[in-house]
Amino acid sequence: GYIRVSNYQVALQELVQHPISALAVYPNPFNPDVTIAFNLALSNEVSVDLFNIRGQKVRSLHQGKLTGGNHSLRWDGRDDNGRGVASGVYFARVRTQNETKTIKMMLMK
Repeated sequence: GYIRVSNYQVALQELVQHPISALAVYPNPFNPDVTIAFNLALSNEVSVDLFNIRGQKVRSLHQGKLTGGNHSLRWDGRDDNGRGVASGVYFARVRTQNETKTIKMMLMK
């Protein structure tokens, strides 16, 4: 038998690596702060928002352009008004133009 191997050009729009990868939170569960880490394949407009179990936005951690590579953001367990949030399950959503990823975390006081 024969195996045929061919090389094909890949356009920039057909990324081999996902726009967002390696999304992780640590420590989880956390008290009082948590680190949200992720990797971007390319420089991109990014929003990082936090939501409670009801789907209500609790906090916006980042809105704007980030370079490609590893990033980490810290959340201190406070909402956009500076008030501490209750113990419970929260979700961090990282969104670019091409992809959205969400991860669950738990605040235990």
